[in-house]
Amino acid sequence: MSANEGQYAINRVVVVGGGTAGWMTAAGLASMLGPSGLQITLIESEAIGVVGVGEATLPHIKNFNDTIGVNEAEFMAATSATFKLGIEFVNWGRKGDSYIHPFGEFGLPNDGVAFHQYWRKFADQPGIGALDEYSLPVIAARMGKFQPPSEDPRSVMSTYRYAYQFDALQYAPFMRKHAEARGVTRIEGKVVDVALEAESGRVSHMTLDDGQVIESDLFVDCTGFFGLLIEKALKTGYDDWSNYLPADRAVAVPCKSAGPLLPYTRATAHEAGWSWRIPLQHRTGNGHVYSSQFLSDDAACDTLLGGLEGERLADPRFLRFVTGKRRKLWHRNVVAIGLSGGFLEPLESTSIYLIQEGITKLLELFPTDQKYHVEVEEYNRAMDLQFERVRDFLILHYNATQRDDSEFWNHMRTMNVPDSLRDRLQLFRAHGHVSSYDHGLFLIPSWIAVLIGQRIIPDSYDSRASRQADGEIMRHLQGLKGHMAKAAASMEDHASYLARNKMMSAAA
Repeated sequence: MSANEGQYAINRVVVVGGGTAGWMTAAGLASMLGPSGLQITLIESEAIGVVGVGEATLPHIKNFNDTIGVNEAEFMAATSATFKLGIEFVNWGRKGDSYIHPFGEFGLPNDGVAFHQYWRKFADQPGIGALDEYSLPVIAARMGKFQPPSEDPRSVMSTYRYAYQFDALQYAPFMRKHAEARGVTRIEGKVVDVALEAESGRVSHMTLDDGQVIESDLFVDCTGFFGLLIEKALKTGYDDWSNYLPADRAVAVPCKSAGPLLPYTRATAHEAGWSWRIPLQHRTGNGHVYSSQFLSDDAACDTLLGGLEGERLADPRFLRFVTGKRRKLWHRNVVAIGLSGGFLEPLESTSIYLIQEGITKLLELFPTDQKYHVEVEEYNRAMDLQFERVRDFLILHYNATQRDDSEFWNHMRTMNVPDSLRDRLQLFRAHGHVSSYDHGLFLIPSWIAVLIGQRIIPDSYDSRASRQADGEIMRHLQGLKGHMAKAAASMEDHASYLARNKMMSAAA
């Protein structure tokens, strides 16, 4: 790192690029640091389109919205949003299989032992049933039910969280309004030149197509895959992870809604990838993620269009990407957030989470003096860890399969996985233990959902699960299963809940 790195105080931030990443960044900075006098400018060009197909999120988005003062009802009305209790995976372990990765717990721990250990011990006994039957958000999702979780930790209704499914093309304008109300200045224009300081290599200024010269203390690159500042100007480099995640294309198309308004996203595995189905208030989002090494664009599009549940509303849009991340997400005086920093395919709805995490970490480490090389190093360390752990979790879905019906699945099932994932798989197969992360997006229940959902059943179980009498544990399991089913049945229909709260009518 140059001796001149971080020689300026940070009074001005310029966000380059709009869309979801740009306007989330601007809104976050303005809400949290704007009152202290930070000047925030966003530059975008209406001539440059946005990707705008990411419509599913994780529960962390609610925390972000709450932190920056977003009203949930207004947000849902403005973005045609629905609630989301989890993600259904179809045909992943085997063709015909289905399980839901819920935003919540499986059962309740007992005597310091994880619930799935008790379930594993008695799984073959009559009346015990599948692990799904002990998860309130799974049961509610399959029933099409929704209710905000209880704040009473003693209630089974407190054992889950929720996220949103929304129209990304509507979300960016909503966040723009929120950001501009808090002092963000927007400049319409296209960057045609980026100048670097000769000695430090920092971005000195940018020139727009109308001749304006834009200077700043810190730049945030939200220019998408193009990486205008982080890559085109600073030559930061990119770690390509397509050897682990070979899907490199997607085709997306919206259709009219058909059937009940379900509170979950669906991911259905196909010959060489998978398709998403995301129910919104005004339409359904659909897409097919696939590997061009194993499937042609035409065949991928045919698979997508053949699976639509309603009338197509637009022509298919194709996207190309390379799974991976920049070698440094904060380099010199540029922070890359969103697709400019990296892309991990949308299988677990992590794109917006990684945007949010990048913003949150930037806020936590925002420089308070003229030297910030320590902050840069910590930011990159933390974000590298986030990306790597999400990567491993996504690889798990492809590798933990028994499918052998195509060249793609044979490749994914037998490929070498990162040591970090291989070690976790071996530990779980032995006796159902999942080592916890100090930091990381997906917690133990998420790993349990995918591992058991895709038929990775431990050879044994935690020996502490035998400390209680078998009959007592069996009665507890059966009672809990009944309690979960009753609680889910008492919840309101998802569509009715939206309509009652006037979110549906406001969006329409």
